[in-house]
Amino acid sequence: MGGWAIAVHGGAGVDPNLPAQRQEEAKRLLTHCLHLGISALRSSLPAIDVVELVVRELETDPLFNSGRGSALTEKGRVEMEASIMDGPKRRCGAVSGLTTVKNPVSLARLVMEKSPHSYLAFEGAEEFARQQGVETVENAYFITEENVGMLQLAKDANTIMFDYRIPTDTCSGAAGTIDSPLQMNGLPISLYSQETVGCVVVDAQGRCAAATSTGGLMNKMSGRIGDSPLIGAGTYACDICAISCTGEGEAIIRGTLAREVAAVMEYKGLDLQDAIDYVIKERLDEGKAGLIAVSNDGKVGYGFNTTGMFRGCATEDGFMEVGIWE
Repeated sequence: MGGWAIAVHGGAGVDPNLPAQRQEEAKRLLTHCLHLGISALRSSLPAIDVVELVVRELETDPLFNSGRGSALTEKGRVEMEASIMDGPKRRCGAVSGLTTVKNPVSLARLVMEKSPHSYLAFEGAEEFARQQGVETVENAYFITEENVGMLQLAKDANTIMFDYRIPTDTCSGAAGTIDSPLQMNGLPISLYSQETVGCVVVDAQGRCAAATSTGGLMNKMSGRIGDSPLIGAGTYACDICAISCTGEGEAIIRGTLAREVAAVMEYKGLDLQDAIDYVIKERLDEGKAGLIAVSNDGKVGYGFNTTGMFRGCATEDGFMEVGIWE
């Protein structure tokens, strides 16, 4: 055993001109979440409990795109999704289309532990939440003033907005004025970034777990489901590793990105970082994404092909890093 390790992310694809204050806010939140996870690991909490704890914290803070602060659909509502996976027996739970559940990741865990299913969505997931007595709130709780403004920008530009922070000369704010090489599922989009959140952990016993949570894309179609709740795409954990992805959901789904990291470790015998590098290079095609991962021998790693990824990681031997850029 190589001891415990933890990694956390707040999304891949970051505007190079992101204001310094916003960068510092993000780093502070990531650092806080890392310390929360480290403290839990030092208290011998199992990996599955630690990933839930950390992602709940990220869902509660409006800075990133999950829980409170989630991106808005074309109808101006929040539809959240999340998944969690426990590596040792590959148990998993996932939820989509949540509109009132305060902490989607915790409902995903209840799906895993208290239902006969792996995945519940929309009305069925909301009904299950009420049966389980989890905390629910009005949809307005999740909506921030900033995101209301961003949705209007996306509507003015007639686009799905991937990153509301990236200025572009060709996006004048009127439909038909976008000239962008970026595409999603073969269709042009104007701007890039996803601020999904996630956490991966290996505990001192070598148990791996992963959790991912998001509000999805700004101005997404109602009913759109991304990679975050899809086991093997946005989230995966097994006996040897755990992975949480972020970025262009449609590309992550096509590449079954999270499972692919585990697969090349299992079948090619690659170590964790080599597996991450291989998958980011070979499995994304034209897509943009990033991921964090841990292995059962206490290693931690990450990779991305975007300008940056909000991330933090730490290991039992004292290593700790919080960063945004390469």
